[in-house]
Amino acid sequence: MKYLSPVDSLFLLAERRHQPLHVGALCLFHRPEGAPADFAATLAHHLRESTRATCPFNRRLQGRWALKSWDDTDDFDLHQHFVHLSLPQPGRIRELLAMVSRVHSAHLDRAYPLWRTYLIEGLEDNRIALYSKIHHSVVDGVAGIRLMLKSMSEDPFDSLNMPAPWEMRPRRTRHRRQRLSTPVAQLSPAARMAQLYATARSGALSVPVVAKHIRHTLQDLHHHNPDVVGSLQAPRCILNSKITGSRRFAAQSYSSARIKAIARTTGGTSNDVILALCGSALRRYLGELNELPTSPLIAAVPVSIRREESETGNEICLALANLGTHLDDPMARLTCVQGSMNYAKAMLRSMTPAQMMAYTLAMLGPGAMTLLPGIGGQRTVANVVISHVPGPRTPVYWQGCELDGIYPASLVLDGFALNITLISRHDKIDFGILACRKTLPGVQRLLDYLDEALGELENAVGLPNAA
Repeated sequence: MKYLSPVDSLFLLAERRHQPLHVGALCLFHRPEGAPADFAATLAHHLRESTRATCPFNRRLQGRWALKSWDDTDDFDLHQHFVHLSLPQPGRIRELLAMVSRVHSAHLDRAYPLWRTYLIEGLEDNRIALYSKIHHSVVDGVAGIRLMLKSMSEDPFDSLNMPAPWEMRPRRTRHRRQRLSTPVAQLSPAARMAQLYATARSGALSVPVVAKHIRHTLQDLHHHNPDVVGSLQAPRCILNSKITGSRRFAAQSYSSARIKAIARTTGGTSNDVILALCGSALRRYLGELNELPTSPLIAAVPVSIRREESETGNEICLALANLGTHLDDPMARLTCVQGSMNYAKAMLRSMTPAQMMAYTLAMLGPGAMTLLPGIGGQRTVANVVISHVPGPRTPVYWQGCELDGIYPASLVLDGFALNITLISRHDKIDFGILACRKTLPGVQRLLDYLDEALGELENAVGLPNAA
């Protein structure tokens, strides 16, 4: 039995009928050369033979109210978790994304381990797709991608012998997991006191460090440092509306080489360029809806503080980025993004993971209060969540099929009707956009605007347009 952390528990407590809090990913694969027509059916039969599950796919919720724990169960029913289906004709990407939009809107049943996987065939180009979703209380984005990639291999023949994703053995680590996950109540009195003392001492030593950084940031805000983003700076707009239960999922890949070339030319990072592209696309999209605020949009950018050996739970803090949507010039927008991200990264880089979390909670607290019912106001903590998750650095294969795209489908909340998450691979950056379909009409247009913004930045820095 493993008790949930406060952050993991929050994803369960905040879930509502119109607000499921699972994350997912859509993977596209090329079939092996010469694969027969019934390849997907044969693959589905093979996967159904994997009737056991390993951690975290065998974890079921126990307990009541906020006192939840994970129970590793042997009572595992694969029929509740694995689905094989075919797209309606003509099997375009449009039909695939519409299907993912529907199944991503549905809640996971808490009577079972909180995940589900769909093997999808019937695409007109003969590719196959794998859509998987898992509750955010189980994993964050980085951990979820790690779990998915564990079932893949750089060698197509080796990938044929890999177990199903839910049957992969946990990676061995240098640390003993049993000791890390042992509840305090099960320790001996002496060990309990030692652990509590060590925790209290670590917390006490962190207070001066965190207080110093908070004081420094507040001074910079007071002196109007343009690179500092406060938690009450974001203007409320249509992106911060309440949501319904309907979802719109849109996905597309962009050349990582083009984005890296802009980053090298401007002395920034690929993530800076991506945020600037998102700012440009949002500026045009909201402008067409007559909903563009005069103040710049602010993005909440998750920063992973995950330890190398950790594969489950949530280990993230947030940085705030100025997207420069008040600026018409693409280079000025990129400079604005770089300034805010450099400031945030420099501040976080000088702290331990625990200090980063404490600093984030303290700085975002005032803005987060505006999300509570009955408080509101003209400002909010951020307008959109934009997350960048590292993916495979080389071509990889799953059950003999080459991965051709991995598109994340995250979550949206009341007050955050849009989420942009992307996964960087060796040659592509795969964008997954999730929105409330009724709140943000035609949100798929952002994909075209991202492509146009990429060309604009290339022209601005003097690079040839490689589209």
